[in-house]
Amino acid sequence: MNPLAALIPRLAGMRILVVGDVSLDEYLFGRATRLSREAPVPVLELLRRQIILGGAANPSRNIVALGSAAAQIGIIGDDIEGQQLHDLLRQAEIATHGLVTSPDRPTTRKTRILADESPRLPQQVARLDRLDRSPLSPAEEQHVIAALHEQIPQADALICSDYQLGLMTPAVIAAARELCRAHGVLFTVDAQGNSHAYHGADLFRCNNQEAEAALGARLACEEDFVAGLARLRDELQAGLVIVTRGPHGLSLIGAETGYQHLPAVQVSEVYDTIGAGDTFIAVATLGLASGMSPLDAAQIANTAAALVVQRLGNAVVSPEELAAVLGQ
Repeated sequence: MNPLAALIPRLAGMRILVVGDVSLDEYLFGRATRLSREAPVPVLELLRRQIILGGAANPSRNIVALGSAAAQIGIIGDDIEGQQLHDLLRQAEIATHGLVTSPDRPTTRKTRILADESPRLPQQVARLDRLDRSPLSPAEEQHVIAALHEQIPQADALICSDYQLGLMTPAVIAAARELCRAHGVLFTVDAQGNSHAYHGADLFRCNNQEAEAALGARLACEEDFVAGLARLRDELQAGLVIVTRGPHGLSLIGAETGYQHLPAVQVSEVYDTIGAGDTFIAVATLGLASGMSPLDAAQIANTAAALVVQRLGNAVVSPEELAAVLGQ
């Protein structure tokens, strides 16, 4: 057996707290019947509607799918979508007592409209987001920080999943970092921008475009990645920095590993990259929290991300399929 496959059971049994911008992902599938007379666009007749958890709720789904416990801290609106999101979290066995309901902002909803013509794969034709990017109000911020105080002491790790929708204010980030340090809890980050707000993380993950933005420099060749990751780790005072690079795999740097490049895992054709980063940070966090080496955790997370890009929308992997691919 591949030694990595033998590590998969260690992803279960952890207690992971996820704080960040939660959302509903809505998919409307329709059959194209004709061109509109009003504009050069297809007219779709609705076939079906699907609603799944998105944003910072997606790492939580992956955590539960691998046999660990997830608790969610986030903000929802006092609206139908907020109740739907709350119900979906409960159905997914994700703890919801860290959700804060705001009367002043909507629940984030991302609606994707897809043309579905069997046997071809559905093709996205439009997307409409309903969201509020304004920072939390002082009262909302205090509710989120109170939830962090209550739940971090019982966690094995905290994931900050920042979709740039206002929840991760400087005060929330500072509270998360300081509480993790005080209670010996692993502090991991998927910032998706605003990287330098997250200094002091045990694991900081971003993609190559986000790394370039944080560095203000192009990462065009392997030498650029070697120098860029060393600089990024130093500036962020991070224990481990991982930069995912799409079809070119990932690069990482840490005190234990030095600089390493891992090639992409070729499982099959890429269909939809949505949620791959969420899966990666969830699996890497579980691996590190269980005591795996950074390199082993990164390799397993790399494989998990390769599995979810085969599927439409946010997806999760099971321990069995992850072990099967690693065992090949």
